[in-house]
Amino acid sequence: MTAQSDAEPVVDRSSREYPDRPWVGVGVIVWRGERVLLVRRGRAPRLGQWSLPGGAQHVGETVFETAVREVLEETGLHVVPTEVVTVVDAITPDAAGQVHFHYTIVEVAAECPEGEAVCADDALEACWATVEEVAELTEWDETQRVIRLSAARRAAG
Repeated sequence: MTAQSDAEPVVDRSSREYPDRPWVGVGVIVWRGERVLLVRRGRAPRLGQWSLPGGAQHVGETVFETAVREVLEETGLHVVPTEVVTVVDAITPDAAGQVHFHYTIVEVAAECPEGEAVCADDALEACWATVEEVAELTEWDETQRVIRLSAARRAAG
């Protein structure tokens, strides 16, 4: 037996699953009047759950460019980013307690005055919800918190 065959299996730590570092993600709090855009996730983590549109930032892309691209890819909507609202740590362990996913998510507010969402990429469905409806639809407390924070900032602005 060679040393290679006795070694632990090689895991690609540059992937999104079991990463060697956090991935930078951008979540987009898209407003139209008093409603916010939610998408049902088509990929892990949180597969099937209602969430904000968004995804991983590409090399050479600004946070606002990522926000625009991700919303367009997932819903076909054109948005105008307005501000960074907050940053969220999204760390998902597996059953053994190992970090399965780790994202540092920059939450960006954006406006979308017109257009109909046509889901694509990793969004299964889309809907416009009031802040009150968000609490009924979403499962992750952080999604609810960042939407409430963005709503409060808009109201104060």
